[in-house]
Amino acid sequence: MGKKNKVITTEDILITLCQSFTEVLSKATHNKIQYSAMVQKISRTCLRPDIGCFVLFDGGFNGVVVTNFTGAAALEIYHDYLRSMGMPESELSQSFLSDDVSNVMGELMNQIVGDFTLKVRQRLQTSITQSQPKMLNISRLVQISIDTLMDRPQLRRVTFTTSRNNIFYLELAVEKTEFIKLHDFDVPEEVDPDAIMEEALREKSENSQQAAPSDDGVADEDFLADLGL
Repeated sequence: MGKKNKVITTEDILITLCQSFTEVLSKATHNKIQYSAMVQKISRTCLRPDIGCFVLFDGGFNGVVVTNFTGAAALEIYHDYLRSMGMPESELSQSFLSDDVSNVMGELMNQIVGDFTLKVRQRLQTSITQSQPKMLNISRLVQISIDTLMDRPQLRRVTFTTSRNNIFYLELAVEKTEFIKLHDFDVPEEVDPDAIMEEALREKSENSQQAAPSDDGVADEDFLADLGL
């Protein structure tokens, strides 16, 4: 009797999504973002105070990702992200209600779900497409339920903690599905565009120290050509 084929379940998909959150946010903020080892089964997904975001996806399977940030968690991530990019403290917003905070959090959410869709394509060998993340400042008196047409929806909530112990929550609603691994396949190594650019710049710097180019314009064109641009 042959060995049992590996089955990928809702929890495996959730773990992949959590990995995208921690990897993207930790890299963006240069601080550790971690998630709880416990997951909650919930009856519905909701946008909650103080900042809520939702992203719809469809394709190989359908679902919705909802993220609810406390104001403190959103500000911490926003500040750490922009400071890591060299933004002076004086230019940073101090209110989580500002449009700048919502725009930055929306940008980060787009990166997170983009990373998730890439992992799904590589690990599950299927494709999903995402909607543009929608960020909303939510009053403490308002709850908005996100309803989508899904076959036997599975709903989960995971708690995340920032480096300063601020909390935010990830909620996932996905149709009940299982992926059964029929045979082994190679998962492509994930490519970090930033690392590629840094390596190219380092090599350019080393080459320029060895021999100064006679024509800066030609050198720049050669460098761009090496990068495929």
